[in-house]
Amino acid sequence: MKTITKTNLWGNEVFPLLSWFNSEKVKNAKLMVVGAGALGNEVLKNLALFGIGNIVVVDFDRIEKSNLCRSVLFRIEDAENKRSKAEVAARRIKEINPTINLNYIHGDIGSDVGLGLFREMDVVIGCLDNRFARYLINRHCFRANIPWIDGGIENLEGNVRIFKPGINCYECSLSDLELDQLYYRTGCPDIASFNVVRGRVATTPISASIIGAIQTQEALKIIHGYNEETRSPKCKTLIGRMYKYDGMLLSSSNYKMLNYEDDCLNHELWQPVIQSPDLNAEMKISEAINALKKLLNSDDVTINLMNDKFVYQLIPESSEEEIDVLIPESKVADFIENNNIKKDPRERIFQKFYENIDTDFPYLNLSLLDVGIPHYDILHITTNKSVKYVELSGDRQKFEI
Repeated sequence: MKTITKTNLWGNEVFPLLSWFNSEKVKNAKLMVVGAGALGNEVLKNLALFGIGNIVVVDFDRIEKSNLCRSVLFRIEDAENKRSKAEVAARRIKEINPTINLNYIHGDIGSDVGLGLFREMDVVIGCLDNRFARYLINRHCFRANIPWIDGGIENLEGNVRIFKPGINCYECSLSDLELDQLYYRTGCPDIASFNVVRGRVATTPISASIIGAIQTQEALKIIHGYNEETRSPKCKTLIGRMYKYDGMLLSSSNYKMLNYEDDCLNHELWQPVIQSPDLNAEMKISEAINALKKLLNSDDVTINLMNDKFVYQLIPESSEEEIDVLIPESKVADFIENNNIKKDPRERIFQKFYENIDTDFPYLNLSLLDVGIPHYDILHITTNKSVKYVELSGDRQKFEI
């Protein structure tokens, strides 16, 4: 994670002339944009022009030449040097608007972004091209009680949806087949990593521009608190709805999309959150457990690795060789690929892992970061009495928000 700092005010001569625009709300707003490809470029450019005060950019990918014809923030030298999408996008919108507080994370939304950072946001904007990443955002946003705006583009078509806890849920909108494929992915890190291996999707800068504009527009409504019940100005939002655009037929429509099943496991709200400035992701696990015992007044403390199991051994099916590793599950696929573990692409790789950490954990000298807990995360803690949610508040200073 890197930080780009803030300077002066922006747009005071123009935007206050808009009857619906509140400069203070926009200046103080905190938004996370996940995905810095074609769609993310448009959203980030729009947010920068509007003067959003605090932006976090998240993307694990690097720039390729194929990105250049659809991404206004990237240059030829970025592709030639395979620079980080998150870093380059953040720096370019900082050039557009130097007043923004900018944080960028070159990493995976499922394993490298702490839930404490999600909790800080007013809204999260998803600019993604795969179902699994959307599932991860939805899970984090429900735990943090934050709305998120999903956008998708293909060819000259696109759509925008807003998911909000208590109203609608991305996971609930999926079919049984889509859910089966999703759950299969979450259980098979040896087959595919958290980072989805993606094929080319035919998109245009036109569809990215239109859908990115709608996402930005809806984010501004959320920041201002506008909804259908707002008397002035009159307002309609996409909360619980889908906006659909078809450039070939030059048509657009929006309709209700209220998918919300009471028994969905994704509706888990992590509250109340106990903030602990004495805890951070870089401290040793032994120190963290002792601090948690004191904080929670309990001798029985277990850290549940809800997002990312800790893998200590891999066993290829063919050789049955026991390969010692000490890595989070989210890093397993990369480890297998980089070390040529599979002799046959269809071969299964078995894992030995820990799902929980307590005083019997054999690697207490590792840090929380080493076992896959990111900076500014919220720990899911089980004691002999109850479940607690403890924030690594000592990491907050790493982010300019």
